[in-house]
Amino acid sequence: MNICIVAGARPNFIKVAPILHACRNARQNGADIDIKLVYAGSEDDVTLEPTLFTDLQIAPPDSYLGVVSENLNEITGQVMSKFEDYLQHHKTDAVIVVDDLASTMAAAIVTKKQGLILAHLAAGTRSFDITMPKEINRLVIDGLSDILFTAGISNNAVANREGAELSKVYMVGNILIDNIRNNHARFTRPQILAEQGIMDGEYIVFTLNRKALMAARENLHRMLEAIITAAGNTPIIAPLHTKAADTVTQLLPKEATRFLTTTPMGYLDFSYLASHAKGIITDSGNVAEEATFNMVPCITLNSYTEHIETVKTGTNVLVGEDAELLAQYTADMTAGKWKQHSIPERWDGRSAERILQTLMARQ
Repeated sequence: MNICIVAGARPNFIKVAPILHACRNARQNGADIDIKLVYAGSEDDVTLEPTLFTDLQIAPPDSYLGVVSENLNEITGQVMSKFEDYLQHHKTDAVIVVDDLASTMAAAIVTKKQGLILAHLAAGTRSFDITMPKEINRLVIDGLSDILFTAGISNNAVANREGAELSKVYMVGNILIDNIRNNHARFTRPQILAEQGIMDGEYIVFTLNRKALMAARENLHRMLEAIITAAGNTPIIAPLHTKAADTVTQLLPKEATRFLTTTPMGYLDFSYLASHAKGIITDSGNVAEEATFNMVPCITLNSYTEHIETVKTGTNVLVGEDAELLAQYTADMTAGKWKQHSIPERWDGRSAERILQTLMARQ
């Protein structure tokens, strides 16, 4: 079986790495399987840190489509054209697309037009806000897919409610957990902890990526003040990309000496940082999901999450953009008070095995 995995952004590589490992193991055990990794972006993409592929123990992509644009419709058109050309020159039986990007939707459309098996990893996620471009992408991708790989019961419910046949839906669990299980012994303690004399479990991690949060500068200022006041003497470590770092630095009060911004970390460094934190404040769904598995209290700066299990079962709480609510939960986090929590069903580090078994059964 010839499988092609399409990645559209850095977080996708983290999700597909376990599938690449599972395929490698299956081949070593005699399975007739070949897998190719295609990246929608360019080989010199600055968001892909030099250590990413070595950290994940995977080879760089076999092919780069080279699409670089800020315009979502332009990305869609270019990926459709270039991925169609790729499929015409590379024998492929099944394509796995990941998440809900414009490039993901484009690859999904081309795959179905070519009459190939289409599998969607992280299917059934919804914000129920049709004004969001990603929500449209999700609806299109799930609607076209032959196989829907979901992370939890809530995602299954969404897919079934929207008319997906039960035979198409496979609850394989959260594939991010596979990476944690596979790499836990390789996590590396970031230098900033030693440099600042900070002990494990005695700091809060802060991450920020959402453009809408950064654009609402006045409210972001209130939110940062709320975090700093509620955290007291607990240090806050914030690995931020340039734009987020510049925005946060401009808005931080001068007395915020325990709020430590640093450059983005590699996968192994950040995984150590997050898994050994007192708590995490983030706008990233992936970070919140990993926090649930690591049993680390987490505050998400959003009013919804694609994986409600992190809230209903796990360690996550949603505060939207409410500075007062954020202050309340940050104070609880700092004091070591948190709700009861557990790990959701099938978040056991075996998602990639289930995915591969399902695909191989389609031969």
